[in-house]
Amino acid sequence: MRRFVIIVSSFLSAVACTLSFEPTDSGSGKDLLKTASTAVSIIDGVYSTMWTAGWSTGGNTHQCFGISAYNIAHEAMADDFIMQSQGNGWFWYDHCYNVKAFYTSDSFRSYDIWNANYTWISNVNYVLSAAETMDGSKEDIAYVLGNAYAIRALSYFNLANWFARPPYSALQEKYRWNDPGVPIYTEPTYKDFTGKKRETLSVVFERINKDIDDAIDMLEIGKDSPLGGTKSHISLNVALGIKTRVAMATGDWDAALRSAERIIESEEYTIGGESELMGGMNTLSASNVMWGAGIETTEQSGGYAGFFTHMDNIDGAYAQSAPKLINSSLYKHMGANDVRRRWWDPENEDSPYISNKFRFSNVAAWLGDYIYMRVEEVYFNAAEAALRLGDEDKAVLYLNAVMQKRDSSYDASNYTGTFLGATTNSWTGSLLENILVQKRIELWGEFGRLIDVRRLGQGLDRRVADGFSEECLSTMSGNGVNLSVPDTYDWVMTIPQDEINNNPNINEEDQNP
Repeated sequence: MRRFVIIVSSFLSAVACTLSFEPTDSGSGKDLLKTASTAVSIIDGVYSTMWTAGWSTGGNTHQCFGISAYNIAHEAMADDFIMQSQGNGWFWYDHCYNVKAFYTSDSFRSYDIWNANYTWISNVNYVLSAAETMDGSKEDIAYVLGNAYAIRALSYFNLANWFARPPYSALQEKYRWNDPGVPIYTEPTYKDFTGKKRETLSVVFERINKDIDDAIDMLEIGKDSPLGGTKSHISLNVALGIKTRVAMATGDWDAALRSAERIIESEEYTIGGESELMGGMNTLSASNVMWGAGIETTEQSGGYAGFFTHMDNIDGAYAQSAPKLINSSLYKHMGANDVRRRWWDPENEDSPYISNKFRFSNVAAWLGDYIYMRVEEVYFNAAEAALRLGDEDKAVLYLNAVMQKRDSSYDASNYTGTFLGATTNSWTGSLLENILVQKRIELWGEFGRLIDVRRLGQGLDRRVADGFSEECLSTMSGNGVNLSVPDTYDWVMTIPQDEINNNPNINEEDQNP
């Protein structure tokens, strides 16, 4: 295992992690940047904090463990992932839209997400600043820089998804590139730097696309570097997967399809079968897993501050007090022979439609790898992008490629068209809806549902009949939350007060509603 070091700076709000950091202006920090073989330890360190708790302070740490925590929060804010009860409280505020008001605190979601992503950006900016002086083979340097560009692209994409509206309004059928986004930093941020203004979404997504394209170019050169070879790092295909996600969010269907097809045609991954699906979704070694975090030792497990504690309804301590369920209406859209039915138990007396999808690999040691990206997502995105471009045959091909391993009786050629209802449970039966529904089932509890909802121009209709708690719906109503309205600012997080207080270029007038 490589030793890792994280370079940190005084950036925006103070970093709350309890890891050992080396200052950016220290001799040891500068030495690390001299060669690719040492600079990669900084990249290793950034990846380690993507699954480490501590991005906010106080008692919030058990729900702020990086990428997987943010994925859970987004799932909890959407329509398919249901928390039966408050339990210990974790993710309940996200689920019931009772978190935005806490932006003045350094113990809640706004601070957590802002702090984590900007710290990752700050760290890789140091690596990128050494691009012209870094020694090493062409392949090794390209690999390190490719990872740095990809991390920065992903971090800005994360920030845009949380702190801004989506760039395309499907409801109004127009782009809103002039909407406010987030500040952009591409240079190292030393002590006493001055914070920057919110850039427009046009500038933010220009940066995201430039960075991920540079990452792809670099990782093409560095794909055989001995510094790589681990699924805990962003590979060429993972960078292409991030490009696909970005392109889907902006309605760039051609770029989405081209990037997805490069992954599919590489034949590096295979669509998971029953063994990959029913093992607890806890190992990077599965042939369908593209990227994740390898949680290999008890020191990495995070204890209670980890994914499976919240998602394993059998052995996860927090999940037992707040079981995670699938929306019953979505469950009923699976065919009778769909193998994924085994992920949920509709007959559970205490928790109907409770999930069995996620399990610790070793509950005694709190172990289980975190999965960030699977190849099945790529196929669903390829299917949608092809359909949007008018190629229905190709859309059917990619959808059937997954579904034939889920339900042999399923045939996507039985469906056609792109019509969607006003809300996500206004079922239309179109081919586009079928792609989206199967993607919702496949990726339940993993990634992307609220991101898709935001871009599709549909509202949400949460109902008790589908499993949502009366307590949660009452809280939402009391706070004036109406998710049936597309483009609602309820899906946009408030900028942390610490940023407004300390950045002279962002004031109260710049705050999200």
